[in-house]
Amino acid sequence: MPSPAPAPSARLVCLDAFRGFIMVCLAFGGFGLAATATLHLKVTPDSAFWSAVYNQWEHGAWVGCTFWDLIMPAFTFMVGMAMAYSYIRRQREGHTTAQMFRHACVRALLLIALAVFLTTGTGKETQWIFTNVLAQIGLGYPLLFLCWNRGYRVQALAAAAALGLTWLAFVLHGGSTAPGAGVTAAWSAQHEAHLAAAWHKNANVFHAFDVWFLNLFPRASPFVFNVGGYQTLNFIPNLATMIFGLMAGEWLRGAGAPTRKLRGLLLAGIAGLVAGYGLDALGLIPAVKRIWTPSFGLLSTGWCLLMLAAFYGMTELRGWTRWTQFFVIAGANSIALYCLSQLLKPWTAALWRSHLGQNIFLSAGPLWEPALRGLAVGLTFWLVCWWLWHRKLFLRL
Repeated sequence: MPSPAPAPSARLVCLDAFRGFIMVCLAFGGFGLAATATLHLKVTPDSAFWSAVYNQWEHGAWVGCTFWDLIMPAFTFMVGMAMAYSYIRRQREGHTTAQMFRHACVRALLLIALAVFLTTGTGKETQWIFTNVLAQIGLGYPLLFLCWNRGYRVQALAAAAALGLTWLAFVLHGGSTAPGAGVTAAWSAQHEAHLAAAWHKNANVFHAFDVWFLNLFPRASPFVFNVGGYQTLNFIPNLATMIFGLMAGEWLRGAGAPTRKLRGLLLAGIAGLVAGYGLDALGLIPAVKRIWTPSFGLLSTGWCLLMLAAFYGMTELRGWTRWTQFFVIAGANSIALYCLSQLLKPWTAALWRSHLGQNIFLSAGPLWEPALRGLAVGLTFWLVCWWLWHRKLFLRL
């Protein structure tokens, strides 16, 4: 079944604005809200407001999904969306399929290399870890390209295969009833008591793979476990998220009335939420972001589709685009902004203190220090992107 006939490949303001919104959240460190909420809760531990803020701007401990857990799915979802447009442009410029696939493979290698570089930072040895969002995208990118322009049926089957194989691998492995590596009995009792052993932290099939795979690389000491429970093979179910993004991009690029496209995004988003939360609620597959379980992949895609629908409705249907410029500038240099946020946050905060006083972030009181610091550092990075934007300089891989 071929994809819908492509419309002219004009840039979607909604995609640029959505990407920029996610990048602003990331570069601004979640606006320091999780740390700010933590400080307020020490003073008023019964505050429902600050509890809600903390719960949404911090990763879930294991099962469940917060807004902060959606940052990475949104990032990877939009990689798929962007592919729907970028490779059509390359095809129109005369690139062959082989040339485009080679480009996809080179891009994948560059993303993985950049991820290793950013993870290592100023460490004394290379950190061969592949759970960084750029590495996860790179590992799945060539496979994503093989789904490009193949039609919705093939793409849906590929996404289902990625999620189905993930479920099968976890279930067949079976996990361990004993607490996983680096997991205390108390933590396990609090967060895993209701789960089948297959889905336990650092005792599952993806963890077993990393104990073998990551120790193939030169290391000062053997790899034993990932503190957060994140695993390399997360890229397989994450590939489904990228494929769903590719399908959404081709849906918006295709023919049809904007209202019909918006309705399709809304219905698909609701279906993703029902499927993902349903599998979790029924106890079939828990929604765990840190190992990207199929239920989490479905529900996070549902949220991504609904957020995209909101941006699409405001920008493409209503024409409300002026407010998006702040986000568009951030999204236009997403790789540069991501690198800045990964490497220079402490240094940038130190510069603010050096030039404006050591107490600059305490001007609203100690409880608000993380929020002011996050805003100042994030705005500094945004201004770099603004400078690049006005000089038409864009870092792309």
